Amino acid sequence: MLENVKLGKILAANPLFAGIADDALQTVARLSANRELAAHEILFQKNDAADALYAVRRGEVRIVTRTTEGRELTLNLLGPGDVFGEIALLDGGCRTADAIATEVTILSVIRRSDFLDLLARESTLALRVIDLMCARVRWMSERMEETNLLSPAARIGRRLVDLAEDYGDDVQVTQDELAVFANTTRETVNRQLQAWKRQGLIELGRGHCRILSRHGLERATSECGLSRR
Repeated sequence: MLENVKLGKILAANPLFAGIADDALQTVARLSANRELAAHEILFQKNDAADALYAVRRGEVRIVTRTTEGRELTLNLLGPGDVFGEIALLDGGCRTADAIATEVTILSVIRRSDFLDLLARESTLALRVIDLMCARVRWMSERMEETNLLSPAARIGRRLVDLAEDYGDDVQVTQDELAVFANTTRETVNRQLQAWKRQGLIELGRGHCRILSRHGLERATSECGLSRR
């Protein structure tokens, strides 16, 4: 029962379930089961059958796709309170990307059949799902624009600021992960981070980056400008 209450609070903080009545949240919680992933364990891969909705309780999941040339591209990083897997879950199609745990991660899993039955009974939740789907489409459109229009330095800065907004100014991300997340190379990331370090905007450590001035980083990012490609 206590676990259901905790999950209900996690779900209530997510846009998909915000404003949903407590009894409906507890229904969702009762439908869920826990699953633990080891660091770097694959939850699902692109084109796998979609059979569940996931909520991150602890840890982090990276959503990944690959180009036709085989290059890995990070679409999103998800932490506690984030819900994912809803697109393929709702339309019954295949997964559109890979999901990989970056560290030991605890997930709540809701099976497709149970979730669809709940949507049929909870019109408010169904409307939330529509809102979330629209937000995801807009988010993907913005990422595509960034890749095509912004310089690598601007993309790196935006990703750092986004991560700081979600996880705080001590961002736990490696330079390799940031390179994938910003769709650039590790060498470019290292060169740019060192420049911002010299400017006193960030501190660098093993596997993390502490932002000393978020406003300064945002200003420096805007000054990086458009791509020169």
